[in-house]
Amino acid sequence: EDAGAPHFPFPYQPYPIQEQFMQALYGALEHGKVGIFESPTGTGKSLSLICGALSWLRDHEEKRRQEADRLLQGDGGTSLSISSSLSTTTSSTPPSSSAEPDWITDFVQKKAERDFVSKLKDEELRRKKREEHLEMIRNNSQLKYALKRKSCEDDEAVKLLQLSKDPQEGELNNPEEELIVAEYESDDESKTKNKFCGGDDDDEDDLLEEHVTKIYYCSRTHSQLAQFVHEVQKSPFSQDISLVPLGSRQNMCVNEEVRRLGSVQRINDRCMEMQKNKHDQRPKEVEGGKRKRGAPKAVCPYVGAQGLQTLRDTVLGAVRDIEQLLSLARETRSCPYYATRLAIPPAQLVVLPYQTVLHEGTRRASGVQLKGQVLIIDEAHNLSDVLSCIHSSELTGAQLCRAHSQLAQYSERYRSRLKAKNLMYIKQILFVVEGLVRVLGGKCVYVLTELLTINNFLFKAQIDNINLFKVQRYFEKSMISRKLCGFIEKYAGTGVTSHTQTSHTQTANKENRRTEGLNRYLQTLQKSPPGQQGAAEERELAASPMMQVEGFFMALTNANTDGRVVLHTQGNVAVSSMKFLLLNPAVHFSQVLKDCRAVIIAGGTMQPVSDFKQELLFSAGVGAERIIEFSCGHVIPPENILPIVLCSGPSGQELEFTFQNRDTPHMCNVYVFVCVVCFFPSYDYSRRILENWDASGVLARLSSKKKIFQEPKKANQVEKVLNEFSRTIQRCAVDAGTLSGALLFSVVGGKMSEGINFSDDLGRCIVMVGMPYPNIKSPELKEKMAYLDKNLPHSGGRSPGQALIENLCMKAVNQSIGRAIRHREDYACIVLCDRRYSRPATLAKLPDWIRAHTHTHTSFGPAFASLRRKRATSPLGYPRSGDRTSDWILLEGC
Repeated sequence: EDAGAPHFPFPYQPYPIQEQFMQALYGALEHGKVGIFESPTGTGKSLSLICGALSWLRDHEEKRRQEADRLLQGDGGTSLSISSSLSTTTSSTPPSSSAEPDWITDFVQKKAERDFVSKLKDEELRRKKREEHLEMIRNNSQLKYALKRKSCEDDEAVKLLQLSKDPQEGELNNPEEELIVAEYESDDESKTKNKFCGGDDDDEDDLLEEHVTKIYYCSRTHSQLAQFVHEVQKSPFSQDISLVPLGSRQNMCVNEEVRRLGSVQRINDRCMEMQKNKHDQRPKEVEGGKRKRGAPKAVCPYVGAQGLQTLRDTVLGAVRDIEQLLSLARETRSCPYYATRLAIPPAQLVVLPYQTVLHEGTRRASGVQLKGQVLIIDEAHNLSDVLSCIHSSELTGAQLCRAHSQLAQYSERYRSRLKAKNLMYIKQILFVVEGLVRVLGGKCVYVLTELLTINNFLFKAQIDNINLFKVQRYFEKSMISRKLCGFIEKYAGTGVTSHTQTSHTQTANKENRRTEGLNRYLQTLQKSPPGQQGAAEERELAASPMMQVEGFFMALTNANTDGRVVLHTQGNVAVSSMKFLLLNPAVHFSQVLKDCRAVIIAGGTMQPVSDFKQELLFSAGVGAERIIEFSCGHVIPPENILPIVLCSGPSGQELEFTFQNRDTPHMCNVYVFVCVVCFFPSYDYSRRILENWDASGVLARLSSKKKIFQEPKKANQVEKVLNEFSRTIQRCAVDAGTLSGALLFSVVGGKMSEGINFSDDLGRCIVMVGMPYPNIKSPELKEKMAYLDKNLPHSGGRSPGQALIENLCMKAVNQSIGRAIRHREDYACIVLCDRRYSRPATLAKLPDWIRAHTHTHTSFGPAFASLRRKRATSPLGYPRSGDRTSDWILLEGC
């Protein structure tokens, strides 16, 4: 081993590909690269990421300490070293043209050196205090905090709990004061900052720290994040690393009264309201010195500063996933949502969901700072789609009408108490909402889809004279959406409704004409049967409509070329909708790439990556020299996998499951080997095939050998189906019954094509029926293709739009067929039923470890024979006694 090579602690002897992975990862982090890393599931990708990245972090911190010690030493080379360091930091500053006397130059140089040394000493002192504090926590020593917080009578959590329950306690000022928007002056940013943001609470200021060098790890789901944390717990770094898991309020709230609200938006609103109530618990005297009692305000008993500090330190002291953290928070009666955010600055590893790090507003609100840090994005095969989805927005006519109605009632009720600027902006918001309703119309008798640029949409809605940037700033500073939620919740049932009667909005003939579509919708609400309208109303009320409008306003501030507005208009305004479609996700990813020291984009199946680099990296201004790619093979031996491209069926006719001929009889042949997972291109095609089989008796023949399972459309039923599928496989392995296995029909891009493990006997054969191309008639996809054709270079004789279609298809295929091989001892067959898979350009988009062993068979006989030979040999031959579970069922014709 080279003397200068990094050392990677590992819980066991790593595979050679893991060593290569960690070496490449270390180099990418050290040199500030953007890395695309592909490591198939079952090759220990998570551990390689953990040990490689944390080894770099360990060495990086050690180098910084050594450099600081060297500069702070009292030897003769100190001045020279400091001067060298200063010169590197100020090299971009041009020298002064005027000649200064030597004594002035010497004085300035010595002062800069003293300041630099003082800064280094402060950093070193903070580092030592931080390490000593963590060491005390890990050793369970008695912690003595020197908080500047003013101590209250007893435990603040108990006091807050009593305050939230006691009807005699409450705020003494006007109970409606919290609903009134404060004075707003858009031309004076300092005033708005003071008025709306206010001074930070002194207690919370004491808890804030500077950010140390850290690694942000993000993935798609909370279960994947929990699995990653468990891998960290098993790694050699588990005792030395400070890890903080982040999650949404919905996942991390321990206040049962708030959790019972159910929806994400209601939980967020209630939490923020309770935090505001906590800061507003100062009694106020009114005229004559008498105190006027108002309605009590609920505050959360879990947000005491002492409790948050203790929980924060406990989080930093040991590695815990969210479930373990929630249990601890309930015991200590402290809020894990706010405690984890306080723990971000001193943490070395922060684990968080996609949305928290990829959306700038959420990132800022969570306290995530990417400047100079490392970001690892795992399961990133769909990163482009995730970015587009996060920054897209959709509004229905019902939401628009409700938002307009609620804001109009709010304005009418508090007109005498609102300042002129507030009334002006509220009128602008109402005007824009009316324009959006007017665009939806509601006069057509059939569904009409229209695609517009942002500017054309603004002209069509006649709102191009409104400065949406100022309106958006007003939304952010005034928090009008949240105040509107509180207003509706407070006065529901007292004459204020979620949608007004038509007469409430008809104040003048001019306004009647402007709100024609709005009034028409409100009239339909009154005429609709209660049973039909009730479900729709419940869905609309589940989210704050003005919050949705605010999100759509923000989307409209994108550049005209980066997005489109899709209008779906129908006869009823309520069911019509408008959607902002982001065409250029790189515009929101570029800031992440610019701020981070290094970005690692990892996944089990990243192929194909050509469009990924063009659309997300090159378009964001990343040069080719900063991008590195790493792809490793699988740890399984070659004989453990048999990928086959099947070009023809038993009758000799070619298999080509295009939309035009996928329903022909010879396209319905299925070959079942032991326990099979069969993927279809769509739910509709899967349904038609099964109906055809049922009518012809094929399904009955198949059911006599295998128990049939179908992927459910509802997400809450997936686990039940998978458990029953697994139990059937296990019973068939030991019982000598009539059934010899199970067959699961799934859909590409559905609930079971990603994140589900069909390891071992659950998936000895994966059958892919056809090629799951997306719907090219979709207006959104057409616009995306046109945008790429116009803005990206053509290559290989294909336009970027055509390449997008091909890549979307093959990424979905790679995700689905990757379900079978999940560990070193696993083995499976993969059958690709479509002759189009044999095209060289298509084969090139398969993962390397599958493509290298793929066999193409133009006729059915040799393909069937190769499968039989493979079954008879180890390891694909089954070690169980008898051959009944390895039978084949050939379904000919439908």
